[in-house]
Amino acid sequence: MKVLVHIDDAEQWRNALAKRLPGAEIITSSAPAEQRRDVDYLAVWKPSEALLRDPTALKGIVNLGAGVDALLNNPGLPEGVPIVKLRDAGMGELIGDYVRYGILHFQRDFDRYRRQQHARQWREHAVVDKTDWPVGVLGLGAIGAKVAAMVAADGFPVHGWSRSKKTLEGIHCHHGDAGLESLLHQVRTLVLLLPDTPATRRLIDTRALARLPEGASLINPGRGTLIDEAALLAALGPGDDAGSVGRLRGAILDAFPEEPLPEASPLWRHPRVWITPHMAGPTPLGEAMDQVAEALLAFEAGEPLETVDPDAGY
Repeated sequence: MKVLVHIDDAEQWRNALAKRLPGAEIITSSAPAEQRRDVDYLAVWKPSEALLRDPTALKGIVNLGAGVDALLNNPGLPEGVPIVKLRDAGMGELIGDYVRYGILHFQRDFDRYRRQQHARQWREHAVVDKTDWPVGVLGLGAIGAKVAAMVAADGFPVHGWSRSKKTLEGIHCHHGDAGLESLLHQVRTLVLLLPDTPATRRLIDTRALARLPEGASLINPGRGTLIDEAALLAALGPGDDAGSVGRLRGAILDAFPEEPLPEASPLWRHPRVWITPHMAGPTPLGEAMDQVAEALLAFEAGEPLETVDPDAGY
């Protein structure tokens, strides 16, 4: 078995995978082209078009992350080659912590206290009980289900949404268009953990934002394409921090259609937006490599694997 690894710190990933697969030949994308042509498998994150076209007899691809949009949209992706993606691999708990912080940021009024600090105002706000702060989680895959469970364990009522019907213990599950509309009307914080697909792009638009209760908040550690940026800015209202507030109380954003976020983006300067550089769910090396090794061994043995559906986008 010959495997090519492509990701930041590829040597570290290569060494970790070599320990788990001592009989395999593991190279990185920095190897000469002639060495890349005869690899059996790719273990990659956002590879170039040329890198995908190099192998002549590829048996499978392991995507070193949960999001596969960059891979599926790559024109060099060979047809018919099965793709396996990382499913949670420790990312769920990290993203769950990010989301839990974001919910508390609004539920405990840290956004308001920060503005009061700038104005040197001393004013206490009554605490809204967690049971009166329903949270919506859009996307109930491996990571979304993990995050929903973590938030529910903290005592918040959690509403989850997926395209098809799902049942999760302790979660009010919704599905389909009617289910999405019902969820939006009920939640005070909306969390986005959907994949990037044609059906999800700009799902959170003017219409969706108008269905949220007045003063709702938004957290996006998922994909940047899920939000219509112009609609979000309109829902947030003026960006002067002293003027009137829009329908949406605030947004914590970790993912954007273009990354890094361009310096000219008005999101940088909006006082009710908090920006992080796509850091909510870094991939833990150990758990990720365990999944990669298991997938490669299953490929070699001809065992069934849960593969990505290119048409669905996940």
